[in-house]
Amino acid sequence: MMKLEAAIFDLDGTLLDSMPIWEGLGQNYLLQKKVQPAPGLQDTLNTMSLQQAAQHFREAYGLREDEETIIWEIQTLIADLYRYEVPLKAGAAEYLQTLQEQNVKMCIATATERKLAESALERLGIREYFSTILTSSEVKAGKDNPLIYHRAVEHLGAPLTKTIIFEDALHAIETATSAGFRVVGVYDESAAQDRERIEALTEQYIYSFSDWKG
Repeated sequence: MMKLEAAIFDLDGTLLDSMPIWEGLGQNYLLQKKVQPAPGLQDTLNTMSLQQAAQHFREAYGLREDEETIIWEIQTLIADLYRYEVPLKAGAAEYLQTLQEQNVKMCIATATERKLAESALERLGIREYFSTILTSSEVKAGKDNPLIYHRAVEHLGAPLTKTIIFEDALHAIETATSAGFRVVGVYDESAAQDRERIEALTEQYIYSFSDWKG
């Protein structure tokens, strides 16, 4: 196995066991606005950044609030969970420490908004491992577009062949592998139904970071 020089980590469902708090969030938000969600709303939102979701709520449901207000309102619903409760995935802290000891450069590439990401990472004591946090909103592209991964590689400055992306969601893995990135699939219950497809696309599929053979 070629020596690893850099690692790009997704956040929710990969490092953080946080996907359960997102299930039903969009539906609950719309219901608070007295708007009836369409069937399959969660499937629609699963591939979207928060910015894209806010745009969808305006276009599909006629919400009058601007996108920044919608994002702020959604963040407010879950901010305390990131600040106080969301746990790390099994073996994540130990694996990050190992990579740091091996001088592997690391960053975060996430669809989650920066304030939520930073509050969880700082509470869990792992913010120091990452040289930067890249968010979909800030790069102005969701993970249906490889831009966030290209920006991460540019920041880390390592060759593509010596860089690994850790992701749990099929749509993000499809984007990254189609763009030529090396990807390790990380199991999350929210994507359990996609396991076979993820295994076919990734160079390794792990249930815990203690399983990674890198």
